[in-house]
Amino acid sequence: MQSGARLVLVFDEIQKIPNWSEVVKGLWDADRANNLTMHVVLLGSAPLAIQSGLSESLAGRFESIPVTNWSFPEMATAFNFTLDQYIYFGGYPGAAGLVADEDRWRSYIQQSLIEPHLERDLLAMTRVDKPALLKRVFELGASYSGQILSYNKMLGQLQDAGNTTTLARYLDLLSTAGLLTGLPKHSGSVQRRRGASPKLAIRNTALMTATSGYTFAEARADRTYWGRLVESCVGAHLLNSASPSVSVSHWRDGGSEVDFVLQRGHAVRAVEVKSGVGPANEFSLRDFERRFAAPPSLIVSENDIPLNEFLAAPADEWLQEP
Repeated sequence: MQSGARLVLVFDEIQKIPNWSEVVKGLWDADRANNLTMHVVLLGSAPLAIQSGLSESLAGRFESIPVTNWSFPEMATAFNFTLDQYIYFGGYPGAAGLVADEDRWRSYIQQSLIEPHLERDLLAMTRVDKPALLKRVFELGASYSGQILSYNKMLGQLQDAGNTTTLARYLDLLSTAGLLTGLPKHSGSVQRRRGASPKLAIRNTALMTATSGYTFAEARADRTYWGRLVESCVGAHLLNSASPSVSVSHWRDGGSEVDFVLQRGHAVRAVEVKSGVGPANEFSLRDFERRFAAPPSLIVSENDIPLNEFLAAPADEWLQEP
């Protein structure tokens, strides 16, 4: 090795190695003791397994860099996806070559992505007392993505659902695995935020459409369902592109409601998605801006910010005032 050379060592699927974090810790400490200028990159497809190993053994020795679902510009550049294709087929590059055969594409999403995530990354890596309930919570979230659903209503949709605490924990697990998130309500009160009904947000629209029974053509023809897909696509983009310092939530109070709220510290901004031809809910947006001293809200629509333009910039950029 040349003196002063900088090396990078990459391990893929590191979570498959028994006690990997302890081994890496020992080698990392030995490298530093010997002044070895080597950068080690650990890759893994099981977020819970990776995070557990990092927190237990590698505290103070790592920087976590999440690799999320592909954005619209990435899928358009790599696979010539149109905007409508991205809305329906989502941002999984491994499935992009199958979109011409929708049955095969749906099978791939369900058997190669959804089931392994649930079985390997969740059930095998953390304690889940009711595995069947966890799967049903995911299915319910995929069906109701883009909608606010109280925990009590979820209990009514599920059999043997336990209690609201169990449902909240399972939503947290699904979010950690990059599948489904329950967006909290934006509020100045932490207690009110924790007790409020979450807005279900799928992390990749492919998880929503592959289990919906809709074909690509049928989804586009159903304007109500397509509107929910567009809103879910925007929500997934915000969640996947936001830096750790930016939170994504929703807001509803009385008759006022906005789709998404971005926040970093005291900076806050509302995002409203309008997929139809009608005007946005100006009353709700003005009400939010007044209550939280927020800058003008962002409206994603044909007449305001085009969807393809909105999907081309990360959440942090949209939080900034012009």
